Amino acid sequence: MEFVVISGISGAGKSRAADVLEDLGFYCVDNMPAALIPRFAEFCLAAGGKYERVALVTDVREQDSFDELFSALDEMKALGCPYKILFMDASVETLVRRFKETRRRHPLDPSGRGLEEAIRGEKHILLPVRDRANYIVDTTGLTLGRLQRKLYQMFGTSTEQEKPIHVNIVAFGFKYGIPMDSDLLFDVRYLPNPFYIETLRPLSGLDQPVRDFVFSHGQATEFMEHLERMISFLLPLYMEEGKPSLTISIGCTGGRHRSVALTAALAEFITAEGYEVETIHRDLEK
Repeated sequence: MEFVVISGISGAGKSRAADVLEDLGFYCVDNMPAALIPRFAEFCLAAGGKYERVALVTDVREQDSFDELFSALDEMKALGCPYKILFMDASVETLVRRFKETRRRHPLDPSGRGLEEAIRGEKHILLPVRDRANYIVDTTGLTLGRLQRKLYQMFGTSTEQEKPIHVNIVAFGFKYGIPMDSDLLFDVRYLPNPFYIETLRPLSGLDQPVRDFVFSHGQATEFMEHLERMISFLLPLYMEEGKPSLTISIGCTGGRHRSVALTAALAEFITAEGYEVETIHRDLEK
């Protein structure tokens, strides 16, 4: 069983860390009383493998019970449930800025009059926990994506660490509206329209005659060359920032011919690059 205690400074990213661990399959609990931790560990051990990965968040609200917390953790270890402590930290300047931006009050500064002093006081209070931490993550200057990648490296399996971004490619018709979840959107209505070819009108971009017609024009081939280079450049950068999925939308007038043909070609290219791809022909049957 893998048991992680998440602690650290208010505003340093404990909740974000819990969200990432939850994505990694951890069962996460926020602010469990220290006295209940051993009982909870017993429950997890008796659950027959249902709770193999568990993370608990504790914060400055436990400041008067560090001895109780450490005693509970030692008891848990004696039960055969070893644990690791993940401590989240950040610079005082960064924490002051975050509290100002979110307009939240620090738990040690309910009046809102001494934010910097409260942060420094909390850092001092939590020194015993920091000293016992197995992992210390300083989120100063870290984007959410980089924090995610760092935690994946610490707690993810090799498969999870190397998991590629998932790409959704949506073919749509502008006459039916733009997909709201698009990350990248391309308009291909400038291409010659198979709709006006009587033999091609009843077909779709999934049929080879339509695809041959679309790519018989140089602008379609040139567009795909530029698009493939851009996507090859962008996907590793999105992965580096921790983006789990990317939605690329390609639109023509009705979403039946040109956008579908280009979507199929792009999906083949991205799949060959080693990424997971799902194609959606939103308006094909309209």
